[in-house]
Amino acid sequence: MAKRKPFEIAGMSIAPGTRRTVDVPVSWLADHTPVHLSVHVVHGRKPGPVIFVSAAVHGDEVIGVEIVRRLLQSKAVTTGMAGTLLAVPIVNTFGFLNHSRYLPDRRDLNRCFPGHPTGSMASRLAHIFMTEVVQRSDLGIDLHSAAIRRTNLPQLRLTSGNKRLRGLADVFAAPVVMTSNLRDGSLRMAAEGAGVDVLLYEGGEGLRFDELAAQSGVAGILRVMNHLGMIGKKGVPRKRAEPLYCGDSSWYRAPAGGLFRGYQAIGDTVQPGMVMGAIADPFGEFEAEVVSDRTGIIIGRTNMPVVYEGDALFHVAEAARDDEVMEDMSLHLTTAPMFDEDEII
Repeated sequence: MAKRKPFEIAGMSIAPGTRRTVDVPVSWLADHTPVHLSVHVVHGRKPGPVIFVSAAVHGDEVIGVEIVRRLLQSKAVTTGMAGTLLAVPIVNTFGFLNHSRYLPDRRDLNRCFPGHPTGSMASRLAHIFMTEVVQRSDLGIDLHSAAIRRTNLPQLRLTSGNKRLRGLADVFAAPVVMTSNLRDGSLRMAAEGAGVDVLLYEGGEGLRFDELAAQSGVAGILRVMNHLGMIGKKGVPRKRAEPLYCGDSSWYRAPAGGLFRGYQAIGDTVQPGMVMGAIADPFGEFEAEVVSDRTGIIIGRTNMPVVYEGDALFHVAEAARDDEVMEDMSLHLTTAPMFDEDEII
């Protein structure tokens, strides 16, 4: 068997059976501090697919950064694996450093793909990521969370009609899987236009860590890598339950401004007529209930008790409610214990 070739990226050469962090030059801050797109390359000894795992395309979505960190520390990911892993924990360094979803020019990076080498700051970063990472890959897993002050149940978003992604979603086994239309300028649209399928993972809240979202994300990525023949079964978590495939979804919005009390959490199932929360004024003289008009599962909700009329409160995806669904979801929502430092001591 011929020896596997080194992996080339940004002028660097990574030999088979080695791993290395490559800093791809992006720009300079105003104080002359260099900014890089840091890509950790694990180039396996054996031939196989190239997959990228990216996080913090939106700079405040830090849960993906933690997922990538745990992935790279996993005993299952070794230089003896097959194929190549390109792990990019922070795509949008500008937003990450400023605790912001956006870049300094207020552009959303996930609306600027595939980018342009001489365009805006966001467009240039998108172009670099596409040429250095996406176009070298066979598959991508892009990690996201809800915006600040909201939280999402761990879920996958798929392109409708893509049978390959549907099969990989079964393997990933996030609690919920939904189809989602491609949006102009998104990484997913640009990647699929270049022939690279992308699994979009959502979980947790902006600027916060979430143990359920972290565990679900790492486990799903490892299962996909095992399914693709990149790693063995050792150290790969088994599926706790099959994912729940949901249809249409909609947001329930505040009928009035006031103090919001939510009675239901992400992962809870709802039925028509169920009261999910209530809004009252500070004097208790007025109260409006938020009532479900469908059977479904809560896949996202606000964490803010102070709301204005029209604010998004609950994101509900349509699904059948039965004992099997409830049992499977309870398995998904069980995490390993996470202790505080004083409890460990």
